[in-house]
Amino acid sequence: MDKMIEHGLLYDFYGELLTDHQKELYEKAVFEDLSLGEIASDEGISRQGVHDLLKRCNKALEDYEEKLGLVKRFYKIKEKVGKIHKLADEGSPSDDTLNMIRKLADEIVEEL
Repeated sequence: MDKMIEHGLLYDFYGELLTDHQKELYEKAVFEDLSLGEIASDEGISRQGVHDLLKRCNKALEDYEEKLGLVKRFYKIKEKVGKIHKLADEGSPSDDTLNMIRKLADEIVEEL
């Protein structure tokens, strides 16, 4: 399941960098959960052709993440926002809590 989530996130961030044909087949495989045989039959190509194309798509998406790191940054920001929510839910915030919230918010802004 983690791999499917990872593929989905990579596609969300970098999918537009794939060709229309790559996007179409990738969506069929990942989001519609069609088998290689089903996709091959729909597209009029071999199962091996579908497999190779999906492998190239995954490699391209992983390369984009390695170079740009948008998913990694997304997770860092999400974690910091979670900390802010936790601090805010503690009730009447102390000066230390408010300073921590400000610090986390500043870090988020710097990362953007």
